[in-house]
Amino acid sequence: MRHILILGAGKSATILIKTLLEEAGQQHWIIHVADASIGSAVQKVNGHESGIAYSFTIEDASTWHPLIELSDLVISMLPPSFHLLVAQQCLKAKKHFLNASYLSEAMKNLDEEVTEKGLLFLSEMGLDPGIDHMSAMEIMDNIKEHGGEIHSFRSHCGGLISPESDDNPWHYKISWNPKNIITAGKDGARFLENGQIINMSYNDLFDPNRTVDIPEIGTYAWYPNRDSLPYKWLYGLDKVKNLVRTTLRHPDFCAVWNVIVNSGLTIENELINTKSITYKGYFNEKLNKKTVFSKKINEQLSYAGFDDDVLINMGIVSPAYILERKLEETLCLQTTDKDMVVMLHEIEYIQNGVKKRRRDTLVIKGDNGIHTAMAKTVGLPLAIAAKLLLNGIITRKGVQIPICKEIYEPVLKELKIHGINFKSTF
Repeated sequence: MRHILILGAGKSATILIKTLLEEAGQQHWIIHVADASIGSAVQKVNGHESGIAYSFTIEDASTWHPLIELSDLVISMLPPSFHLLVAQQCLKAKKHFLNASYLSEAMKNLDEEVTEKGLLFLSEMGLDPGIDHMSAMEIMDNIKEHGGEIHSFRSHCGGLISPESDDNPWHYKISWNPKNIITAGKDGARFLENGQIINMSYNDLFDPNRTVDIPEIGTYAWYPNRDSLPYKWLYGLDKVKNLVRTTLRHPDFCAVWNVIVNSGLTIENELINTKSITYKGYFNEKLNKKTVFSKKINEQLSYAGFDDDVLINMGIVSPAYILERKLEETLCLQTTDKDMVVMLHEIEYIQNGVKKRRRDTLVIKGDNGIHTAMAKTVGLPLAIAAKLLLNGIITRKGVQIPICKEIYEPVLKELKIHGINFKSTF
C-alpha cells in the first residue's frame, strides 16, 4: 500500500480528494485527509474505504508530523504561508511534496538537499499557476520545434461565474479562498509591453477598460498578475517584446474593485475597533460618501451589503478582514450555482518569415457550488501528478514547477481525458 497525505480539506481540495479516492482501490493507495476541522475532513472522505480523516493544528507538530512519517507523498492545500513548514518536515522524513501555490524563494533554496535525497518537491501544480504553465509550454515548445520565433506572449486566466448563474451586479461569486481575492494585486505588477518594462502600482491595476475578447464567451477586463518578467527566462522567450500574465474579471467587477482598493478597504496593516460600528457607518466613512459614484457602482455597493444598518462587532480587525467577511456573505457561491474557469493564451510568432498568431482557449464550467470548475482545475493536476510520480512516470527530482516536458506532457494528456482541453484558433 502507498500512502498519500492531503493537508487541508477546503473548497479547492474537493476534486483532488474525490479523484484520489476513486483511484485508490486500483492503485492500492490509502488517502489520509487532515484538516483543522474534522467535519471538513470527514465530509471529503465521505465514508470511502480507502480514506481516513484526521483533525490537526499546524501549531501542534504531534498532530501532523506522524502523518507525514507514514506517507509516501504529501499534498499541501494549506495557505501558502504554511508550505515551507510542511516541506521542511517532508525533507526531514524523505517524502515527496506537492502543492498548487507559487514557488517561494525559501522553497527554491531547498533544491540541492531535495535533489540529493532523490525527492520531488513540485509547486505551482494547480490552475494558475499550473495548467497555465503546462499548456503554454506545450504550445510554445511546439512552435519552436517547427522553427517559430515567439515575439509576443499574453496569458489570461480567471475564476469567474458561469453566465447561467450570473445574477448580481458584480458579475462575480467567490469560488475559492476569499482572502486571496481581497489581497490580489497588492504588490502591484510588472510586465513587458512593446519592449518596455511597465511597472504598475496596486491602485492602478483595476482598469475596467483594459479588455480582451474571449471566443464564444464575451469581453472581460484583465489586470496584470504579479511580476511577468521572470517568465521571459523560465519560458525561454529571448526575443519577446510583449509578455504579460493576467487575471480576468468582468469589467463591472474591476470598476467597483478600483473604488474599493482606492478607498483603503483592502488594507491589512490598520486595526479598527468594530464595536458599536455599523457596516453602513463604516463603509460610508471609508468611501467618503461625498464622492459621487455611478448608478452601477452604487448598486454594486448596496448589493454587497455596504448599506446594511447592522453592527459589525468583529472585535479589533483590519479593513481587509471586514471586507472579506462581508463579501464572503454577500457574494457566496450558492449550492446550485455554476462557476467558470477561463484561460486564454495569445501568442504571436514568426515562422519561415511569416508573421503568425494563435489563440488557445480553455473554458470549464462547474457542476454546482460544491463540485466547482475551480476545484476541478486546481485539484486534478495535483491528483494526476501524484499518480504519475508514485507510478514512476515522473522521475524528475529537486524543487520544480511544471514547465518541463517530462511533467507537462503526461499531465496534460490525462487532463484531456477529464475534459480539460484547449481550443486553438489561428
